[in-house]
Amino acid sequence: MKYDWLFVAQRLQSIAQAGLTYTESPFDIQRYEQILSIAVEILHNFTVCEMEEIKDLLKNEKGYLTPKVDVRGVIFRENKILMVREKIDNCWSVPGGWADVGLTPFEVAEKEVMEESGLVVRASRLLAVLDKQRHNHPPDLYYIYKMFVLCNEIGGELVAGAETNDAGFFSLEEIPQLSKDRITLEEIKMLFDFNRNPNKQTICD
Repeated sequence: MKYDWLFVAQRLQSIAQAGLTYTESPFDIQRYEQILSIAVEILHNFTVCEMEEIKDLLKNEKGYLTPKVDVRGVIFRENKILMVREKIDNCWSVPGGWADVGLTPFEVAEKEVMEESGLVVRASRLLAVLDKQRHNHPPDLYYIYKMFVLCNEIGGELVAGAETNDAGFFSLEEIPQLSKDRITLEEIKMLFDFNRNPNKQTICD
């Protein structure tokens, strides 16, 4: 039920923002603002965020609402996957972050790997595009698509970055505590399956 209500709030936010973007009627503007207020109340009750924090976040969202895009770089050394430990929660994920305007998804993956692990890589293949809400992640205020991009090492050396405090390669049997907002064990297993089966078809929810 928690996730169902989160989805309802995100849909209400989407409808309200689209309406506020395109309508010229003062009466409709008032109605869409009321819908947005209802979305804020639901988000407050079904997440750990405070009401004012949610209002501030939604103020930054203008125009027609679209999903945010999280891009993750996937690097294997034989049967071990590259992971970085995030400073924000001291837990581990594959390197990545929000997509940047002006960069392609492959360029974002390469940049994030370099910034978070010190390795220089070249992106080679899109492995998966997942709807975050359909997987076992904690609730999130944003509606998010997650892109996993396979990359090949071409240089650099392992070193922590501005947002990470460690980096290393791990087998599936030794995966450390995960930053579940960023990646789940099910997703890690999916990535290892791609490593075992290089011809596996790209996954898209």
